[in-house]
Amino acid sequence: MSDTFEALYSTRLKAVFTEQARQQIALGAESLPSAQAYAELGKPDFALAFLLLTECTEEEKREVLAHAYERRAALSQTKASELSVQFHRPFPLIQLEARKDLLAAQSVRQGEPVPESIYHMADH
Repeated sequence: MSDTFEALYSTRLKAVFTEQARQQIALGAESLPSAQAYAELGKPDFALAFLLLTECTEEEKREVLAHAYERRAALSQTKASELSVQFHRPFPLIQLEARKDLLAAQSVRQGEPVPESIYHMADH
């Protein structure tokens, strides 16, 4: 694997997330615990912003980012189930987004870029 974590994933991140992370760090937040907290909330963009500003191993960064995608997928699946019960119909687009997040997590764990095609599967 020749690409670094930053090279693989920083281009996916909008500047607003990095700016928010920098502001929180300036106010005393620690980057790795913040990344882990956002991962647990299923917020991969915020987790990534903090991971790009932290000093830890590439493996640790990949694990936290992959967990963020998996957590968002789990939260989406739960939401789809709740809505299905509430409205008596399926919510396949939410399930599709959850599958995309699981594929993204798999790519991250393997040290590969998240394929753009994952996020354009239902755009047509």
